[in-house]
Formats: sequence, structure tokens, C-alpha cells
Amino acid sequence: MANFQYSALDSKGEQTTGIVSATDEAEAIQKLRIQGLYPTQIIEEGKGKGAAKLKKPAKAKGGSGAAAKGQTGGRIKPKNLMIFTRQLATLIDSGLPLLRSLTVLGKQEPTPVLRATISALADSVQSGATFSESLAQHPRIYNKLYVNMVKAGELGGVLEVVLNRLAEYQEKAQKLKNKIVSAMVYPVIVMFIAIAILTFLMIFIVPKFETMFAEMDNAELPGISKVVFGISNFFISAPFGVPNAVFAFLVFGFGVFLFNLWGRGKKGRIAIDTLKLKLPVFGDIQRKNAVSRFSRTLGTLVTSGVPILQALNITRDTAGNVIISGAIEKVHEAVKEGETIVTPLQASGVFPNMVISMVDVGEETGQLPEMLLKIADVYDDEVDNAVTALTSILEPIMIVILALVVGSVVFALFLPLIKIITTMGQ
Repeated sequence: MANFQYSALDSKGEQTTGIVSATDEAEAIQKLRIQGLYPTQIIEEGKGKGAAKLKKPAKAKGGSGAAAKGQTGGRIKPKNLMIFTRQLATLIDSGLPLLRSLTVLGKQEPTPVLRATISALADSVQSGATFSESLAQHPRIYNKLYVNMVKAGELGGVLEVVLNRLAEYQEKAQKLKNKIVSAMVYPVIVMFIAIAILTFLMIFIVPKFETMFAEMDNAELPGISKVVFGISNFFISAPFGVPNAVFAFLVFGFGVFLFNLWGRGKKGRIAIDTLKLKLPVFGDIQRKNAVSRFSRTLGTLVTSGVPILQALNITRDTAGNVIISGAIEKVHEAVKEGETIVTPLQASGVFPNMVISMVDVGEETGQLPEMLLKIADVYDDEVDNAVTALTSILEPIMIVILALVVGSVVFALFLPLIKIITTMGQ
């Protein structure tokens, strides 16, 4: 039987070190877990290099720990974070200590920013900080939801369970976001193609037809042709030395910039988020998506052991819509005063009656977290169905619009020719 030096977290999340006797490393980990300790590193006694590592932060390969941390300031894709969370949960669940799991993931991570961040996390944990404290040093990658769930997992000794829940949360959120984005891609592409075709016709094709008709003194142009030729003249004329087409594009870009600037302000954000929820068809999808996000975030946090008031604060900050955030803030105030969640939810006018009824039942039966997750599953399916239906409707509508716009221009160009040919035939 050998002695193993260990570094572990106790039930309060505080770092502790010591020695445990066991036949192998797996038995040592099992003994520590029975004592209510969660090992972050365990090394057989007598191995000098290993013992030194317990006291001294490891240096990143190819440079110091500080140099590695210097590369951690950027953002990463949600998909990369989701994969990291799932892999870390799998390694810890299989019995691998946290520090070794981070080391393994750091070596195989292809993304430079995340690789440097994992190296920084390993250095921080090895120097005595808790995992949640280490994550909090990188707020651009790990938000409050992530950090607080990990903290709750550390305190409860169920870090692998919480990481699995986090990975599931990220996977479902990413899946829902991808469906909404994919539904918007098709109409955007069709609109871009329509604008490109119109611009090409107005600048290069329409002027040639106008010149040809101008040479025919007796050619009487229909009203639609005059409108099209007028628009074409506007596009190609340059009263200020810059073609109006370029000028219009610059004005449009500046308008979008001003709109985004206004949207970042408090009043602008409220107006935009209110409009998002009231838009026909799209507003219903936005509302269902917001309800799903609220339910899944709050349910996941409470299930993981985060206190309800703290969970409501985190849910409010990650709601993604100021109207929903305001409603959650009122829920927080009500719970703080000892009231139920149902009353402020109902007063907000944002949440559907079914959600309010299910939350009410969850509170009465003491199964609020489970009920919130069920609500999230229901509304995920509703958003999925709504997006699928919207896509199937949008495709033919956009094709018809594109055909009408381009067809109108072509009709305006050839209508005078048809009239001239008809007149000559008579």
C-alpha cells in the first residue's frame, strides 16, 4: 500500500491538501470522496517532480504561465465552449482529477485562445484557486451562468453532474439558435440576389434600352417604363461627383450604424425588444424563444443548487431581451419579499398562461426546477415547429417576390418594343 499526496476541495469549496494511503490512485480517489473531499490532483508520495507540482504552478509549454494568459483575452465560438464542457464532464465523470483533465484537454485543443485559457485555468487551480474562481477570471468566455453553476457543483461535490447539465444546456441553446438562424438565411440570400440583379439591370441594361427608345421619335413609352427609366437615371447620375447608387449605399450604411447606436441605448433597446415581441409571426417565435431560454436557464441553475435569488439575477442578465429582463427583475423582488413567482409573471403580460399555470403547479408540488425544464422542452419544440413552418412559407413567398420584381423590370423594358412591333404590323 502506497501513500498519495492530494489536493482537494471540501464541502465549502476550500482547498485542502494531505496524504491518503491506498493500493492505487483509483482507490485513493474513492477514499477521498467518501470523506467528502473532491480531489483536484493526486500524486504518489516520493515522486519529487510530482510533489513539486502540488506547490508550484506549472508553466505552459513554450513559455511561462503569464505568457499563456496573455493569449486568453479573445472570444471563442459557443460550439467550442460546448465541446470543451462536454469533454471535461466526461473526463471528470470517469474519475480523472480536475487538474489532469484540464491538462489533457489543453494539449488536444486546436483553438489557440481556448488552449491558452485552459492552460491558465490549470495554472490557477494548481496554485490553490477553486475551479469557479479560475473561470471567473475569464468573463468573456465563461459567463455568470457558467461560473455560478460550477461553483454550486463544487460546493455540492457534484461537479461532473453540473458540467453535464451545462453541456446539455449549451447544446440545446445552440441547436435552437442554429434553427432560427438557418430560417433567416434563405430570405436574406434571396433579397441579396434580388438587389444585385436589380442594381445590374438599372446600371447596365436599362440605360441601353432608354437610349434605343430615345432614338425613336415616335416611340411613346408606357408609364411603367418611364418609372423604370427614371429609377435607372437616378442610380447612374452623379450630381456630387459620386454615383447616386454609391451614395445611396453609403447613406443606407450610415443609417444602419445610427440605428445600431440608438439600439444600444436604454430607450432604443426597450423599443426594439418590444417591437420584436409584437411583430406578426416573428414576434411569436421571439416570445417562445425567450420563454424557453428563461425556463431552461432558471431550471438548470436551481437544479444545480444555485440559490433561487442568485439564479434569478443570472437569468435576468442572460435573458437577451430587456422586456423579459424587466419581468424577471419583478419576480426577483417578489421572491425577495417572500411572495410566489406566479404573481409577477402573470402581471408582466409577457409569459403565456400555460407557463404561469405550470410554474404554479411546480411551486405547489415543490418541483419547480423540473417543471421549468419541462416548459423549456415544450417551447423548444414549439419554436422548432414554428421555424420549420415559417421557412416553408417564406420560400415560395420570396421566390414570387423575386419573380415579380425582376419580371416587372423586364416587362417595362419590352412593353414599348411590343407596342412598336404591333404598330409597324398594322
